[in-house]
Amino acid sequence: MLERTIRPAFQKVFVAPLVGLLLPLRLNPDVLTVAGGAAGVAAAPLLYFKLPWAALGALLLSGWLDTIDGSYARARGVSSEKGSALDIVSDRAVEFSVTLGLFLYAPGRGLECVVMLGSMLLCVTSFLVVGIFEKNSSQKSFHYSEGLMERAESFIFFGLMMLFPAYFSPLAWVFSALVFYTAAVRMYEFYFRRSV
Repeated sequence: MLERTIRPAFQKVFVAPLVGLLLPLRLNPDVLTVAGGAAGVAAAPLLYFKLPWAALGALLLSGWLDTIDGSYARARGVSSEKGSALDIVSDRAVEFSVTLGLFLYAPGRGLECVVMLGSMLLCVTSFLVVGIFEKNSSQKSFHYSEGLMERAESFIFFGLMMLFPAYFSPLAWVFSALVFYTAAVRMYEFYFRRSV
C-alpha cells in the first residue's frame, strides 16, 4: 500500500544516487541481495542479545539494499530470473529471522510468533500463486500483486515490535490479522474477478 505512495520519492533520494555510484564498479547485483539478506538475518541474534535499536538498524539496512539490488540490476541491464529467485528467498529469510528474533527476545511470545509466521506463509503463497498465473505488466520479473500489507508496512510493524516490547502482543495480532486479510483479498480478487 505504501509502496505506491512513497517509492517514487524514496527511489529518487535514497536509491538512484547510490545506483549511479555503483554502476562503474560493475558489481554482481546478487552481492547486494546477499548483503541485504545477511543484514536482515542479523536482526535475530541482535534481538536475542536485547539490542533492539541495532536490530532495527540491521532491518532498515536490509530493506534499503533490497530496494537497490533490483534497480541496480535493471540499470546495468542484467536483471535475471536467478536474481529474482534469490531476492524472494532472501526476503523470506529476513522475515523469518526477524520473527525468530522477536521470539528469542521474550520466549513467552510463542503463540503470537507462530501466528505471524502462518499469516506470512499464506500471504506469500497467495502472492506467488497469483504472480504465476497473472500476466506481468511491471518492471519486475513477474506479476507484482499489490496488497494492504507489503514490505514497507511489515517493516513498520517489525520496528514497532522491536522498540516497544510492552505492546508486542497487540501489535502482533493486528499485524497477523492484516496479513491474513491481504492474502484473502488477493485470492478473492484473483478467483472471482479473473475472466478465465
